[in-house]
Amino acid sequence: MKNSSFSIFDCSVIDLNKITFDEGNLTVVENNSPFPFNVKRVFYLYDIMGGESRGAHSHKECHQFLIAASGSFEISLDDGKFKRQVFLNRPNIGLHIPPGIWASEINFSSGAICLVLASHHYNENDYIRNYEDFQKLRK
Repeated sequence: MKNSSFSIFDCSVIDLNKITFDEGNLTVVENNSPFPFNVKRVFYLYDIMGGESRGAHSHKECHQFLIAASGSFEISLDDGKFKRQVFLNRPNIGLHIPPGIWASEINFSSGAICLVLASHHYNENDYIRNYEDFQKLRK
């Protein structure tokens, strides 16, 4: 794993700023935003039943930035040594997850939308989907 030196303490909650108008709010996400990578892929998770979970994997090279575009969910983070949970519930706040961190999105509220910005295009070989394999690579 190229970036196994990252820890859960490198997972940063970042405020993307909110522009407020009388009619509502606007948040802009661009390359060179406050997170440390250029976006090559965007996807979102939705219609996940309340209380359900997603994710449960790690990446070898891909950075991700997760935003609760609607509703709320938690992200369970694990670097093989320490664990941490982060709650997201505002569309102008996101979580940067560097490679080498085991992450699971948990406790989705009903109707939640998880927007994911990724540093790499989809590549199945970049995924570590077995927790025991992840632990071996982290040692």
